[in-house]
Amino acid sequence: MSLFGLSLAYIRARSLNAALNLLLLGLGIGTIVLLILFSARLEDRLTRDARGIDLVVGAKGSPLQLILSSIYQADFPTGNIPLAEAERWRQHPLVESAIPLALGDNLAGFRIVGTEHAYPEHYGATLAAGRLWQAPFEATIGARVAADTGLGPGDRFVGSHGLGGGGAEHGTHPYTVVGVLAPSASVLDRLVLTPIESVWEVHGMIAEEHDDEKHEQHAEEEHEAEEAAAGPVRPLEITSLLLRYRSPLGAVQLPRLVNQESALQAASPALESARLLVLIGIGLDMVRAFGLLLVASAGLGVLIALSNAMQERRYDLAVMRTLGASRRTLFAEPLLEGLILAAGGALFGLLLGHGVAELLGRLLPAGRDMGLTGLAWRTEELYLVALALGVGLLAALIPAIQAYRTDIAATLASRA
Repeated sequence: MSLFGLSLAYIRARSLNAALNLLLLGLGIGTIVLLILFSARLEDRLTRDARGIDLVVGAKGSPLQLILSSIYQADFPTGNIPLAEAERWRQHPLVESAIPLALGDNLAGFRIVGTEHAYPEHYGATLAAGRLWQAPFEATIGARVAADTGLGPGDRFVGSHGLGGGGAEHGTHPYTVVGVLAPSASVLDRLVLTPIESVWEVHGMIAEEHDDEKHEQHAEEEHEAEEAAAGPVRPLEITSLLLRYRSPLGAVQLPRLVNQESALQAASPALESARLLVLIGIGLDMVRAFGLLLVASAGLGVLIALSNAMQERRYDLAVMRTLGASRRTLFAEPLLEGLILAAGGALFGLLLGHGVAELLGRLLPAGRDMGLTGLAWRTEELYLVALALGVGLLAALIPAIQAYRTDIAATLASRA
């Protein structure tokens, strides 16, 4: 029998103990693999959604909240800002381009965003069906919105007040879907895009317009009476501006100018995203430490199991020596046994981690949004496999030394 076959035979002889060690090591490796896949997708998503946006200008408040609400559409806005003030910074010499956003309503939990065509163009979006919006109350919806609501070009819907779902419906202001965006693995997938004028009309910032001749030719007195009955029209506002600098000088001067010379605030996506990753990283580090603890516990279990096995196999080892086996062979057998257990645990952990990641990516909405998948592989996983094999070797080292030092005469005499 080969040394490898002998090691497998010894493992099968203690199958329950070996299975428990495999399970413990696999759980530890699987936990860390899942964290690697999750953190990689999260970082990729944060980077991709913020790419090409140098500065976000919005209402005073938390800079991180402004970034989360305006770029990632994952928080409530800090408030609205006057359109006139936004235009001031949009036309600033240090600004190359600016994309306005107006928030306030949702469709089944998906945010309705008033904006310009530059917004989907910024993310390189393409159309799966229909076209981009042109007139007020036309909407182009993201791929995730279309999949979850079943809406398509030609369908109509009404928005609900608020950004979290469950608000009062704006039944008198229906939207018409004119297009569906192709999946882009970006924030666009879960948005409903429409002209800013749609948001203004729904919230009473501008008077509604109609295309029929009767309205165009109505008397001035009747028009004034309607305005008086509807109450004063609110000043035009938007939620935020997504800016891109014209030159590196903008990064030095523009945030300071906005924060000091206006009632608005400027937040850097790069800085706030890094801060967000640090905050999330604290929780991930704690779970990662738990995974490493499981790996260490599995290594300790292998050490104890092999040490006990060496005590039980002392007679077998002595017989092997009398049959010609060298001390090196006796030393290598526990090491190979530890490597087999570690390799099995690592393989189980990899399959477990990728399997759970794939399930979460398919079943959970948050997993689908960030593109979590178990079909992706990361270089860090190779280091995990090396760690598992190292733990197996280290755990088998003491039993291997015990086997190497086996006293043939004393062991055989004790059985005589």
